[in-house]
Amino acid sequence: MKNEGIEGTERFLSPGRGRGLRAVRHFAVGELVFACPAYTYVLTVNERGAHCEHCFTRRDDLSKCGKCKQAYYCNVDCQRGDWPMHKLECVAMCSYGENWCPSETVRLVARIIMKQRVTTERTPSERLLLFKEFEAHLDKMDSEKEEMNQADIAALHHFYSRHISDLPDDQALTELFAQVNCNGFTIEDEELSHLGSAVFPDVALMNHSCSPNVIVTYKGTAAEVRAVQEINPGEEIFNSYIDLLYPTEDRRERLLDSYFFMCQCTECTTKSKDKAKMEIRKLSSPPEPKEIQSMVHYAKNVIEEFRRAKHYKDILFSLEHYH
Repeated sequence: MKNEGIEGTERFLSPGRGRGLRAVRHFAVGELVFACPAYTYVLTVNERGAHCEHCFTRRDDLSKCGKCKQAYYCNVDCQRGDWPMHKLECVAMCSYGENWCPSETVRLVARIIMKQRVTTERTPSERLLLFKEFEAHLDKMDSEKEEMNQADIAALHHFYSRHISDLPDDQALTELFAQVNCNGFTIEDEELSHLGSAVFPDVALMNHSCSPNVIVTYKGTAAEVRAVQEINPGEEIFNSYIDLLYPTEDRRERLLDSYFFMCQCTECTTKSKDKAKMEIRKLSSPPEPKEIQSMVHYAKNVIEEFRRAKHYKDILFSLEHYH
């Protein structure tokens, strides 16, 4: 497909951050900024049998793959849609039986390799950023991360070399795993439970802020980016890469460890909410079940507010067109 961009936004060079995404029109709170299909994705093993491997729909009457008996689908259409990717695992699972146990990252990388082999044009998930443009930060990896990378490469060879001909060389795989570790996403359901892992190139274009103006939620295997603050034309669009309930030093440590940068956002430089966050977390002792329940309840309420905002906007849109 042609590079048509994402309406209402543009890619630009963000001062001190590198490439980023900014608005070229106004976005109201709750408004959908853009949606992005996954470049490729994988359902977590723990949810097999409960969710469709292809569309991630949760239902009780799923049909299992006749060969491996481990992948489940809504119908024949979903099974056919998933076959180009599932066939990799189907044969391997039949071969290894109970000994088939690659990590989710390894499974995702195997799918990316296959996707790259059959993809010759820019995909709908790469309207602004190509997968091959992902940063790998190989020069910033410590020995522990390098060892983890090598273990993943060994697992990829062990579980997939018989089923993927001519795997990339170790240098290319090292870069690929590093790219996925820095740019991959965890798909969650409405209750914030882990459903799987995916790559969304256009979503990965957004830079981080501990006071983000958008939030990423998921609809099946697609990511939806919605405004949580008013966004004016010319303003950069920021996502949060981490849990914002952590105080500043913890957030900075996590960002540095996982994404290799020291956050200099207003929230980090002023530390204005640290006292409140320390009270919430009570770091000296594990949180009580009631506190955890309260945090989950808060997160659900936030998501519900965004849903209401979207629903309200849809109603207004319908009324306008009705009249």
